[in-house]
Amino acid sequence: MIHQYKNNGYNIVLDVNSGAVHVVDDATYEIIALYEGHSKEEIVGQLSAAYPPEELAEAYDEVAQLAADGLLFTEDEYEDYITDFKSRPTVVKALCLHIAHDCNLACRYCFAEEGEYHGRRELMSFEVGKRALDFLIENSGNRRNLEVDFFGGEPLMNWNVVKELVAYGREQEKLHDKNFRFTLTTNGVLLNDEIMEFANREMGNVVLSIDGRKEVNDHMRPFRKGQGSYDLIVPKFRKFAESRHQEKYYVRGTYTHYNLDFSEDVLHLADLGFQQISVEPVVAEDSEAYALREEDLPQLFAEYDKLAAEMVRRKAGGREFNFFHFMIDLEGGPCVAKRLSGCGSGTEYLAVTPWGDLYPCHQFVGNEDFLMGNVWDGVTRTDIRDEFKSCNVYAKEKCRDCFARFYCSGGCAANSYHFHGNINDAYDIGCALQKKRIECAIMIKAATAD
Repeated sequence: MIHQYKNNGYNIVLDVNSGAVHVVDDATYEIIALYEGHSKEEIVGQLSAAYPPEELAEAYDEVAQLAADGLLFTEDEYEDYITDFKSRPTVVKALCLHIAHDCNLACRYCFAEEGEYHGRRELMSFEVGKRALDFLIENSGNRRNLEVDFFGGEPLMNWNVVKELVAYGREQEKLHDKNFRFTLTTNGVLLNDEIMEFANREMGNVVLSIDGRKEVNDHMRPFRKGQGSYDLIVPKFRKFAESRHQEKYYVRGTYTHYNLDFSEDVLHLADLGFQQISVEPVVAEDSEAYALREEDLPQLFAEYDKLAAEMVRRKAGGREFNFFHFMIDLEGGPCVAKRLSGCGSGTEYLAVTPWGDLYPCHQFVGNEDFLMGNVWDGVTRTDIRDEFKSCNVYAKEKCRDCFARFYCSGGCAANSYHFHGNINDAYDIGCALQKKRIECAIMIKAATAD
């Protein structure tokens, strides 16, 4: 399978199954488009009005050699692999601990309903968190590296329990030959020097929530009485990012229908000095005024193109920054299983509520159709786990013939469920944006290659 496109002056050809990327001239680009189903003579004859025949013949031979070398028009060899992968025993390697079902902000797009997750406000006790870590260890098999994300609501509203659980996890590492990587997601309202110092010592990554420009952030991320959060959090976030040497964190925002010019928010964050940035599309029902709509896509595509071109310029000028959705590894990349089945939600990755219930991920919390068990009894709804274990790019009709399938791994199961009622479909606007981001990411690699 071949995907061809033009971006920022580059003719780019992606061989989907091998992952090989080729930047080619105009003649070669047109030859590749005709290669399957046409002979050399037919292609040369068809294109000879635009290019010299000898140039076409030479370019054709180069394309044929790439195909012979397994770098163009390769076959998909992975479908049998995923069948084998599904039959393997399930191990749990990551938990999203809902340390606080409460929040001190009232973000308008929050899927967690100000931290309540369609339920009640509650903070996780140390006892529940301790049992969650024990559950993770007990169900991790031979896997040594485990991950725990402190999530909310707002985790800093339950900071003492966070510290206690980190201490407990460090004790258990020695006893069970495990290695915990703790991460934290925070809106920054309660962030202070003591928390920063602890996080720099213990947290492998920290996500700092901010939407970009002051007017954008304060419209969507206000306090409950309506005042904005930008002026409070920006100085803290800048200090925190510098204290982590601009590594192992990212500022994460959400763009909506209200700021379709979201590239300005990304660049605003970069101009504040942040070097690790993620600004992602909101996922919301059409009934919400801030929801993205199909008619927004042309402008959003143009924004991604604009952002990608600016990132190329800034890198050349020594002012580069990372944009999460443009970070792509064209050489190694994730393992085959992850490329085919995604984040591992419902199987390797589970969410834990403050009272110990298990769900496939944070976006399913509160929907009792997806209540899988609890940290004491383990996964009792193995049918849910098996359904998620079977969720992969070959189980989704929209993914089977999509060039992006090995980069997005079939997209988000929760988004698929929320828009189509099952986890084996795909959220169409999200797919369109993901494909555009992949194209831009590959272009940046082409433009900045040594």
